[in-house]
Amino acid sequence: MSKMISLRLYFHHSAKGRPTRLWHRISRPGMARHLLAQAKLAGIEQALLHRVQAGFIRGDRIHHEHVEHLHHRFPQCIELIDLEIKLRDFWQRHSGDLRDVHGVFLPCETAMHAAEEAIAI
Repeated sequence: MSKMISLRLYFHHSAKGRPTRLWHRISRPGMARHLLAQAKLAGIEQALLHRVQAGFIRGDRIHHEHVEHLHHRFPQCIELIDLEIKLRDFWQRHSGDLRDVHGVFLPCETAMHAAEEAIAI
């Protein structure tokens, strides 16, 4: 039985995705938008862009969210949730696009309703 896992992808606000069509060669999409679109195409069950208020990545100084301006090194996080084999395949397939992305695989389990738990026991 395949288990559910979470893949969290951390990257800077200024990171850009690889161009996938002509218009993207003129104006490359942001990494967050690119990864969400690729996850949808790959059939990933769930993809979330987490709202970050402050943080740092790999020894940078701490950056805080500001209403008028986001620092180009401000961290962002996308979380993908699906079967382990699908997420590891996604990570391998897009590894060329993810050079500046820090990925973390986390085990997780689906919450069951009380009625389902009673049946399972």
